Amino acid sequence: RVQKGDPILHGEMDAIQNAGRQKSYKDVTCYTTLSPCMMCTGTIIQFGIGRVVVAESENFKGFQDVLSLAGVDVKDYHEERCTHMMADFIENNPELWNEDIGE
Repeated sequence: RVQKGDPILHGEMDAIQNAGRQKSYKDVTCYTTLSPCMMCTGTIIQFGIGRVVVAESENFKGFQDVLSLAGVDVKDYHEERCTHMMADFIENNPELWNEDIGE
């Protein structure tokens, strides 16, 4: 997102774009640092991605409940190192973080 100057190119969106066109995404697993935002959640559901693996959801709760309701298998690992890494990033880059989450 930052590297390409694109406000909506979150990691999930970038990964889906890089995966290219597929006949089906149901066997695809999306690995993500944070719980997906509403935009990324909608894209995951729209493309029928079958599984999402989240490293941590303490710093951003996201919309895992919406993914689950749509039939997506969601695994949240609550990875402590990742939680601390993101907390440090947010503390040191509040403007960038607020831009990322749409505030």
